Amino acid sequence: MEASAGADHPHGEQSDTHGDLLMAPEQMLDLARRAAELLVERNESLSADDAWDGEFREGLAPVLAGEPPEEGRPAAEVLERAAREILPYAARLDHPRSFGFVPTSPTWPGVLADFMAAGYTINVATWLTASGPSQVELAVIDWFRRWLGYPEEAAGLFTSGGSAASVDAFVAGREAAGNPERATVYMSDQSHVALRRAAMIIGVPPESVRTIPTDDEFRLDMDALRRAVADDRAAGFNPIIVSANAGATATGAIDPLEAMADYCESEGIWLHVDAAYGGFAVVTEEGSGLLRGIERADSIGLDAHKWFFQPYEAGCLLVKDASTLQDVFGIRPDILQDTIWGANHPNFADRGIQISRSFRALKVWMSVQVFGMAAFRRAVSRGMELATRAEAYVRASPVLEVMSPASLGVICFRVKPEDSAMTEEAIEQANRNVLARVFWEEPALMSSTMLRGTFSLRLCILNHTTTWDDVRETLEAIERFGREAIAAP
Repeated sequence: MEASAGADHPHGEQSDTHGDLLMAPEQMLDLARRAAELLVERNESLSADDAWDGEFREGLAPVLAGEPPEEGRPAAEVLERAAREILPYAARLDHPRSFGFVPTSPTWPGVLADFMAAGYTINVATWLTASGPSQVELAVIDWFRRWLGYPEEAAGLFTSGGSAASVDAFVAGREAAGNPERATVYMSDQSHVALRRAAMIIGVPPESVRTIPTDDEFRLDMDALRRAVADDRAAGFNPIIVSANAGATATGAIDPLEAMADYCESEGIWLHVDAAYGGFAVVTEEGSGLLRGIERADSIGLDAHKWFFQPYEAGCLLVKDASTLQDVFGIRPDILQDTIWGANHPNFADRGIQISRSFRALKVWMSVQVFGMAAFRRAVSRGMELATRAEAYVRASPVLEVMSPASLGVICFRVKPEDSAMTEEAIEQANRNVLARVFWEEPALMSSTMLRGTFSLRLCILNHTTTWDDVRETLEAIERFGREAIAAP
């Protein structure tokens, strides 16, 4: 009777009180094999699909909402349902014509690394719980350190993304300043919202976050920064952090890093560089030159799940002095007292806000081991080259106008024909119409931004599978839609 009950179990395994959540090895292999087949099939057909697909909640809720089943369903059926009814309804951020926001295009070894790390149930909290994984994270952080030009005493850790990295960095900056009252933080009008959130989280109210204007190339204005800090000091405020952009999200702009480093050193203010997507340009000769001065920052945030072609989540924070993180986060609760095993070894839980931590570094390590750095350098360089070619195309077009030059893979522009008598409001509406038509009628995904109050179209070209044909054909469609939008009454 027991054997019969086990055979009737929806998953096929013995239904005893100790194994309700287990599967037989053969079934585990079958499921894993089918999951891999589905992913490979999806990747092979990706370029033939659109870069976005979605559904309204009214369409999804009847299919995906409701009470959970009391008894399990066949695992293969659940897997197929996820592949058919859930996962396709999303932006395909790894599509070769995915130019919106900041896309990614993860390597297959990176995907498998996440699968293996989850399967091994790795928690990179302490040396006791994960000595091998901790050593790999140290090794990958050291790669990043050397690429950025940081000194040997620098350190860091992987985070969920740039938002968490910013919080860790701002906590370190606040404590380095002595956690003063009436603290102020400074960033440009192009800075990411995550930095404002980080300031709020560390206790700096929104009215004490100073927005510094930018120049014609959307780089932070140093004179305006100097005035803001001087005015605040005179009014009894305490400047604690200045944040620089090394690849602003909207435009790809790079702030004057060396000048900002000089100023922050002279004023005793923590300099953080948000290099979430742009920082990995340092692996190329061109990018290293563009980011000169980044090595002088007190902290740097990076996202390997952007321009280093990894699956989400693969954020990272580096600090010039390891003690600035460990002195803040190195709290020893009784529940972790056994981590004395491995004394004098780094515990990553002592470097940031997370205790339990997934093994994010493995995907970077495996990807680089498989493909080598030369392949990564070529892939990053290709993004910059395609953005430069896109800018040249826009400048040569009678229908398009450059709004910000190509920088680190980003180009902003808009539809604006020569000799047009259209009002600015009409031009903006025409561009909104163009964006909507690209979204609904083309295989490409692109996004927009506001540059000094002007609506602008934006291409972010980072995918290592993107070709010039992908970029050119998208620009041609924008021109075509633009002519039609302008000709419309």
